[in-house]
This record gives sequence, C-alpha cells and structure tokens, in this order.
Amino acid sequence: MFPEYRDLITRLKTEDAHFTRLFDAHNELDQRIKNMEAHIEPGTPEEIEKLKKEKLGLKDQMADILRKASAA
Repeated sequence: MFPEYRDLITRLKTEDAHFTRLFDAHNELDQRIKNMEAHIEPGTPEEIEKLKKEKLGLKDQMADILRKASAA
C-alpha cells in the first residue's frame, strides 16, 4: 500500500499517533477480510463488503495525510 510513500509512512508511524491508529486499523481489517474470505473466520458476503468499505475509508484518510505530509 502506497509504495511511493514508504519512507514517509515509516516516519509518520513514529511521529503521528493518529496515522498509526489508521494504519493499524487498516491492517487489522485487511486480515479479518482475508480470514473471512478464506473461511477461517465466519462472515457473510455482506459483512465482508461492509469491512471492505471501512478499509477503503481508512485508506482514503491515510492517503490525505500522506499527500499533506509530502507537500509540507
């Protein structure tokens, strides 16, 4: 995710608690979705779709932060 911002992500994860929370929540949702799709964890297609939308929202928030931080 965001390979062009790899160094900036590393920096923000140590300096920005809000970014770190978003990043961790995104990764947690990603793993839950993978587990549900692999039938390791129970989940309906509707639940998976809801989680994917939540994950996308987190990604959008992180993208905004990355764009602002890279422009600064």
